[in-house]
Amino acid sequence: MTDATFPQCRIVPLRMLKPETSERLLTAIAAIPGIRRIMVNGPGLPATVPYGPARGSPNPNTNRQSIRIGDTDLALRVQVANVVIEMENASVVDALRELCDGFFTAFPYQLQTGRFMKNAPSLVDYTKYGPGVNPDLIGLADPRSRDGPVLLRERDC
Repeated sequence: MTDATFPQCRIVPLRMLKPETSERLLTAIAAIPGIRRIMVNGPGLPATVPYGPARGSPNPNTNRQSIRIGDTDLALRVQVANVVIEMENASVVDALRELCDGFFTAFPYQLQTGRFMKNAPSLVDYTKYGPGVNPDLIGLADPRSRDGPVLLRERDC
């Protein structure tokens, strides 16, 4: 299980971020020492229309792009609405706040602290990954997704 003492915070910008802005922000966050996990939330960007009369037809969206964080390329499956971060200790929050103050100059943001990721395996984690789930994956399972989460290691950033 993940230790419950790891502090977490959430960056909530006033606007949803474009892929280029998301790439710059996530690259800057990943470069901060002491970051354990980063989770990106927002509305989904499906490749095909999931329902309605146009079901199954291509869904053209300019925000569904591939971004590069460190040495890893990842395809955005969501438009970035907020970023949840788990840190090694609470001193990282100050570095994160300083980064965000310099980054979000065109529009405001909120930096909230609290518990935003699960710290114990849920039923979804168990069914997706089995009984011996990697502690880094707890709380990151999407039951509808066939793809797993993208993990960046320190050597990747």
